[in-house]
Amino acid sequence: MLDFTVAIRTFNGAKRLPLILERLRTQIQLEAITWEVLVVDNNSDDDTAQVIQSYQNNWEHCPLRYVFEPQQGASIARRRAIQEAQGNLIGFLDDDNLPSENWVAAAVAFGQATPKAGAFGSRIHGVFETEPPKNFEKISQYLAIKENPRQYCYDTYEKGLPAGAGLVIRRQAWLESVPTHLVLQGPTGDLLPTKSEEIEALFHIRKAGWEIWHHPTMQIEHQIPERRLKRDYLLSFFRTLGLSRYRLRMLHFSPWQRPGMTIVYLVSDICKIARFFARHHKILQTDVVTACEMQALIGSLFSPFYLFKRNLLLINQPLYPLAKTQPCP
Repeated sequence: MLDFTVAIRTFNGAKRLPLILERLRTQIQLEAITWEVLVVDNNSDDDTAQVIQSYQNNWEHCPLRYVFEPQQGASIARRRAIQEAQGNLIGFLDDDNLPSENWVAAAVAFGQATPKAGAFGSRIHGVFETEPPKNFEKISQYLAIKENPRQYCYDTYEKGLPAGAGLVIRRQAWLESVPTHLVLQGPTGDLLPTKSEEIEALFHIRKAGWEIWHHPTMQIEHQIPERRLKRDYLLSFFRTLGLSRYRLRMLHFSPWQRPGMTIVYLVSDICKIARFFARHHKILQTDVVTACEMQALIGSLFSPFYLFKRNLLLINQPLYPLAKTQPCP
């Protein structure tokens, strides 16, 4: 086994991949580290394969491997990367994530120094092609922007979990904890049928007793193009976040508890929507961030019906004990 695998998930990333590969080509402090780069092509129909082949022809820093995954879905591509990776630690980058020059070294150092860490996330800086909307900082974390400079452990679910961009997984933790099939599949090509697929996987890892950390020494730049800051895209994105929420909520409960809790959450969501509308209805048409928050609430309300319609609630998965793991040091 190697120390580290950089796993790049890409869909039609022929134009974006050279930037990230050049960043990986210039990584530093790797004298005592064995590592590889693995590109998982998630059913691209552009020149992605040819771009990787051109780099393989004169890539001397570490093994550069390419695999084609025909079934689209972020969680499917991540699972394929886990299967193919030869590293004890696997660092996930999307094709719009640019790592700092010491990203690999920082990840390996932290992973080796913190053996109980099943996963840990990077500090993520947003790089915007155009000016984001007013009050964007209220929702930026949902677009995989994590600017916190302090290292900390995610003790409870309420404090959140790392973003999938720049996420490092301990291969052993994934293989021992995460079901073969996740309910939330994540982005499929350019579509957003469900989101939060990395949160579902991390939930299983933590329930199995592993620690989850935020490690800001690992830094990446998340490139966000103009189209992802347009009102229509943002509203669709946050609606999808809401539609995925029922699955994450129900992970906390045993099967016999879920029907009752479904009713509780439905009533709670209706009340939240009513209160939010009463406070903000005058600016819903003009304030993009407020409209996004409303779409997330509406999506949460309809989440159980949406997932049931897509037959995503019928997948059998193991249930881990509900007792919380020990707080991180």
